[in-house]
Amino acid sequence: MPQSEEAVPRSYRLASIATLILTVTVTVVGLFVPEFYRDAPSLLPQVYGQDIITLVVAVPAFAIALYYASRGSLRGYTVWLGVAGYLLYTYASYAFMTAFNELYLVYIVLLWLTLVIFVGGMARLDASALKQAVGEQSVRPYIAFHVLLGVLITFLCGAEILPATLAGTTPPSIAEAGLPTSVIYSLNLGILVPAFFLTAYWLREGEPWGYAFTAVLLVKVATLGGAVLSMAVFMIRGGEPVPFPQIIIFGFLTLTSIFLMSRFLRSIQPEPRETPVQMATSTESQGGR
Repeated sequence: MPQSEEAVPRSYRLASIATLILTVTVTVVGLFVPEFYRDAPSLLPQVYGQDIITLVVAVPAFAIALYYASRGSLRGYTVWLGVAGYLLYTYASYAFMTAFNELYLVYIVLLWLTLVIFVGGMARLDASALKQAVGEQSVRPYIAFHVLLGVLITFLCGAEILPATLAGTTPPSIAEAGLPTSVIYSLNLGILVPAFFLTAYWLREGEPWGYAFTAVLLVKVATLGGAVLSMAVFMIRGGEPVPFPQIIIFGFLTLTSIFLMSRFLRSIQPEPRETPVQMATSTESQGGR
């Protein structure tokens, strides 16, 4: 079997190509079809900002990473998974929060495709090989960054949630958007924050999966941070106030994640005799020992 098929199976490549086609379709429609989105005015800058970063940054990165991952590149494979995680987060929020429109079923299909790619891709990743490829560099900067992000996201979400909970009211961002609850808060506090803390713990203990999730989370944070900054630009253009400290914080986090992501990816030493995934043949041979 060719190495490209071993690294990324044909079914995952087809799912990735379908994801690229559908992602380009929904972002172009969202950006260029007048008044396509039916969301509250306070939400429109967010979806426009998300769409433009997805189209300009995430789509090319996903396509390029898929190309190299299919040829056995461990760096390409981790970037492919990281962008898949970003797209999964994005279209989970669209499927659950965006007002119903003609692309609703496409959002559902994208949610399904990216979930399959991310979960299946992570299951095939050889975390021990990734740890070995990274080498002996210090993981303290990554541990500190994961903890910082976990604490910061918890603080930013809690700053709205706790006062409203104690007062028996609804957080302003939810009330202004006319939503029953915040899907973003649920995704951040229910998935991202535990992922950051658990990854930091695994790294501290030297667990291989700490390295795997570090690679994926750094790519996701870099793309998501860019999306948040893009949202801020659209909000300012629309005349909505954006706290300057918030721009500084997310700008710093985005630049830091890009720096750490580049540092991590550069540290991966290619091993031409190994593929970045757990091969079915290897599993079978181990089972027969």
